[in-house]
Amino acid sequence: MTGTVDPLFQPLKAGALDLRNRIVMAPLTRSRADAKTLAPRQINADYYGQRASAGLIIAEATQIMPEGQGYAWTPGIHSDEQIAGWKLVADAVHAKGGTIVLQLWHVGRISHRDLQPGGKLPVAPSAVKPEGKAFTETGFKDLETPRALELDEIPAIIAQYGRASANAIAAGFDGVEVHGANGYLPDQFLRDKTNLRTDAYGGSIENRARFLLEATEAAIAAIGHERVGIRLSPVSPANDCADSNPEPLFTYLTERLSELGLAYLHVIEGETRGSRAPEGAFDLSVLRQAFKGVYIGNNGYDPTLAASRVAAGEVDAVAFGRPFIANPDLVERIREGAPLAEPDEATFYGGGEQGYTDYPTRGQDQAKVA
Repeated sequence: MTGTVDPLFQPLKAGALDLRNRIVMAPLTRSRADAKTLAPRQINADYYGQRASAGLIIAEATQIMPEGQGYAWTPGIHSDEQIAGWKLVADAVHAKGGTIVLQLWHVGRISHRDLQPGGKLPVAPSAVKPEGKAFTETGFKDLETPRALELDEIPAIIAQYGRASANAIAAGFDGVEVHGANGYLPDQFLRDKTNLRTDAYGGSIENRARFLLEATEAAIAAIGHERVGIRLSPVSPANDCADSNPEPLFTYLTERLSELGLAYLHVIEGETRGSRAPEGAFDLSVLRQAFKGVYIGNNGYDPTLAASRVAAGEVDAVAFGRPFIANPDLVERIREGAPLAEPDEATFYGGGEQGYTDYPTRGQDQAKVA
């Protein structure tokens, strides 16, 4: 397959980030941080180090503050222990010549009081209950009606995006990705289904975009625009989040983000883990045109589609998620046209080495057969 996938193996400059190929490892929640400190451990460093041949690794979603947590055993970037743990990861990737950024996360209403400091309710733009379940340390529980943030609480959360960005650089990361997708807090501010506010952060498109733009600007102020990327999911209904008219909303937002000179825009094209063209979705090529920097496509790609879209200039790089779980050598397998291993979904969240660091490379498989 080498010839057909050649476009994926051209280097790419994304702001201050140097990608040796166009194959990006998407952020993947695996719930394997230390249970007490929520800091990464050596096992996490081993996992990311195995996958360092990706042109860019976007490390898993990582809460910027204790209130940002929405799933059991997910890592943070707000304590000294967490910074030290993430340094193990960044060092392991850099030792193999890789490039890695950290995804900054606040889940907003997609949480449960069992995961919140002091057992308090999760916060959100508005007190709108989401459908779905929260993954807690004692199992799945129904999501709750969140508490609406007071106007004077918002600046402290925005400032935390800046502190988390500085912490990520202190841990050795090459940059950060602001998580503005999949129905988490910034996305909740964007959408009119979840944002019923009537103040400066609600109502008009400009007001609903304000939170995400200010969070991104806080990250930029901390570490520079050339080290900040952003992830959006314009037409995905993930986590019960939707908007009545997403095209003008996301066109405006993307134009504003383009003005900030970000390292890249990372777009979930279609429905998260679903159709690339769900019913009623608008043509996302308008966002590609509106954003003047590097555009990373994500969702439902195989190597052939990825290579053809890169060759056509429709995307600059492609993020793969699940394929990286069972294929630590995904880049090499794509280059060789080799078959891909299938991941074990039972081991996706929580646990230890099984289903995490024990997937063999193709070379290891062939050695066993020999």
